[in-house]
Amino acid sequence: MGLKVTGKQFFGPQVTVHYPREGVDNLDTFRGPIELKASPNDPTRPLCIACMTCVSTCPSQCITVVKKGLAKPEPHETNKTDEHTDQTAEKKADKGPSEFKYDYTRCSLCGLCVENCPKGALGFSDRVLLAGPSKEAFVFDLLEMISRKTLRRRVFYRKNQTYLVREDL
Repeated sequence: MGLKVTGKQFFGPQVTVHYPREGVDNLDTFRGPIELKASPNDPTRPLCIACMTCVSTCPSQCITVVKKGLAKPEPHETNKTDEHTDQTAEKKADKGPSEFKYDYTRCSLCGLCVENCPKGALGFSDRVLLAGPSKEAFVFDLLEMISRKTLRRRVFYRKNQTYLVREDL
């Protein structure tokens, strides 16, 4: 029985892709390293509100998020009297991370962080070809990657025409 199955598969059509000579044509279901999605209003800021859901659901513990702290009051605001307290309300911190690190070497690509993000701020990237000299090259700062993406894409508007200039770093 086993030799019959092996012989049938041996003489059947080949399903293996020989990568350097042939390319993969279907990358729609590819799960690359996760990436933060930028806010539609401000492409330099992520959609992330630092709720820490991705950190708590990650079984590999490969995500590290640090929340932004409260804005420190300026010295001239702390010396005011109590009668002006209604005018000097505490400044609220922006919701979002001050640091978002992702260790791709520890990630199992399960997708729990992407599925459980309440704002939809995480997604899988389409970066197929990744190479690096050491493991430290695969620890990504996702906030830095958003700022790099906005530097690469610049849109210029001139007389009802849109120009997209792409600069690769």
